[in-house]
Amino acid sequence: MSPEAIHQQQRLADPPETALEPVPEPDTDPAASAADESGATRRRGARALVAALAVVALAAGGVAVFQYVRAHAPRPVDGGTPPWPVPADPLPGIRAAGLTHGPMGHAEHYHAHLSVFVDGDEVEVPADIGIVGEEMSPLHTHDNRGVIHVEPHTKGEVFTLGQLFKQWGVTLSASRLGSLRTDAGHTLTAAVNGVPVTGDPAAVVVKAHEQISLVYGKPDPSFKAPSTFTFKPDE
Repeated sequence: MSPEAIHQQQRLADPPETALEPVPEPDTDPAASAADESGATRRRGARALVAALAVVALAAGGVAVFQYVRAHAPRPVDGGTPPWPVPADPLPGIRAAGLTHGPMGHAEHYHAHLSVFVDGDEVEVPADIGIVGEEMSPLHTHDNRGVIHVEPHTKGEVFTLGQLFKQWGVTLSASRLGSLRTDAGHTLTAAVNGVPVTGDPAAVVVKAHEQISLVYGKPDPSFKAPSTFTFKPDE
């Protein structure tokens, strides 16, 4: 076979060359790049905001759970330490105070005010002490201002501060306020209209428009219990 024929056969046997696909040039439009970066920034900001809101929601949920658990936890027999919410079941306290519950009494209707201080801080006197649904004992509270309502069915009945505290589920004596006890560094004092009262504060009689104060903590001569309270016009 001639050299020309051999060369012709080799050319026919070689595969045809394949043209390479052109590679697209990257988009270098500055406006498009800026738009993409701005969108990415917004997305990162949105994700950060969602994460922050989630943290806040979890924290709020934790506080709510803590408050719920505290409110529904078994209370010590003496009431424990403040704050002192009303008992979940008010009936044992009403009975322990020697009182009964029923419709509001109309023989008398007057009010006194109670202030409680522990270590210099005022403790809330809660609403609904002595209240059972739509019924109530003759000695009770309707709100958290510390106003004590006296509404008996018989005129001339005498009610004491100790009876209110029994309904509240908080121990009160000359040496006890809930689980707080007097000792060498802590005292419990009582005053009516700013005048100190000796003896057992539980024996203080609740009278119309009197300001009753209980003060527990380290003795502080500079602290003065309130001597008056501004009642509403209809109180």
